Amino acid sequence: MEHIEHIGIAVKSLAKSIPLFETLLNTTCYKTELVESEQVNTAFFQTGESKIELLESMKEDGVIAKFIEKKGEGIHHIAFNVTDIRAEMKRLQAAGFILLNEEPKKGADNKWVCFLHPKGTNGVLVELCMDNSSVTAKGDL
Repeated sequence: MEHIEHIGIAVKSLAKSIPLFETLLNTTCYKTELVESEQVNTAFFQTGESKIELLESMKEDGVIAKFIEKKGEGIHHIAFNVTDIRAEMKRLQAAGFILLNEEPKKGADNKWVCFLHPKGTNGVLVELCMDNSSVTAKGDL
């Protein structure tokens, strides 16, 4: 793993949270994006080498909505940048970690992603991220 790519924060409302984080971080939101596969709207902020990702559920019964209902708004996951997501998935699975998806999937911010089950990571949802631009021209992983 190369570095912390971003920290994901579950929020009830991007409309309310974006101005709050713009003031807090003293920077503007550089991108918002709808991620259909996860049923979330996202907003990104650059902070040094890392990013903050705000996550708002698109559905009342979505994963983020359920997280907020159970734990309240706050840190949802930590994401690490990797150079080869398939190799990292294989390494971690061999070490006994539970992958939440068998194959990398397209995530926000032009990334391929895979999540690790929090039961095996001391209660922390961990996301592996690899730049989509790292993939061959055919788009194959």
